[in-house]
Amino acid sequence: MKRPLPINKVDMASGPLFIITMLAEAKALKNQPELRSPGDLDDWTKEQLSDPSQPPDPLIPAGYESRDTKASLAMLAGNVAVNLAMAGLLGRAHDALFGKRVANLGAKKGGLLAAMVAWDFLYYWDHRWQHEKRIFWANHVTHHSSEYYNLSTALRQPWSGYLLSWVFFPMPLVGFTAAQTARAGQLNLLYQYWIHTEAIDRLSPAAETVLNTPSHHRVHHGANPQYLDKNYAGILITWDKLFGTFEPEVRRIKYGLTKNIKTYNPVKIGYHEFADIARDVRRAKGWRNKVGHVWNRPGWQPEDASVAG
Repeated sequence: MKRPLPINKVDMASGPLFIITMLAEAKALKNQPELRSPGDLDDWTKEQLSDPSQPPDPLIPAGYESRDTKASLAMLAGNVAVNLAMAGLLGRAHDALFGKRVANLGAKKGGLLAAMVAWDFLYYWDHRWQHEKRIFWANHVTHHSSEYYNLSTALRQPWSGYLLSWVFFPMPLVGFTAAQTARAGQLNLLYQYWIHTEAIDRLSPAAETVLNTPSHHRVHHGANPQYLDKNYAGILITWDKLFGTFEPEVRRIKYGLTKNIKTYNPVKIGYHEFADIARDVRRAKGWRNKVGHVWNRPGWQPEDASVAG
């Protein structure tokens, strides 16, 4: 079976499109009457960040910061390099699974649309598990490490995504071809590019009800207590509403991590959490606690603090 090329015409066209849209967004944000200052919410209490009793805060953009943007672009370059290196191995795995398929959904009318819905559903769980298991969070934390929120943040992609490639193995098993699977993943990722912006406030009620929008995804990038681990959707926000992880945008969003790493070094951005896991495992006493530092939720600690060493 012929495999799709690792980089196709859509990918090639995406580069110039990213540059043009980022420049346009940066210009639009500069023309805003007000921009937020870095760290402007650092002194807010949990109650201020989460108070649901007040009317929604107005959207005041954070704009761009040159070092932050350069770091995001460096992460994209590394992501592309890793994906190209892994393409052959993952392609062979897809072919093997396709050979053992139990259905031929891709051969039916509307096969690509079905593949996109299937990918979007699996992406929801892929994304959710990256927030719920620390070893997977070590990969995904890269994408949340910026304290800004703009189109360049969308390009701040991790370097260890292969850790969850298996989540999408049902695609070939139910009969979606390699080309359909690749295109579904590509279109899903491209859709998510434009929602990383503060240049768009809210869309129509109908769109906000069904689709993942800039407003919904800004919530996902928030370190506010009520925004943590919410709005995992790729294209359809329906999954979050169905599985109980939806949260609307109300309070002003504190972007970044609960403990920000304060670095623009791509290697540290990409691997700092893996290093922290190794440190915690080394210090922990007992296999149960060592495994807990790897497999439990991010931030987990042994009940007895002395067990951590």
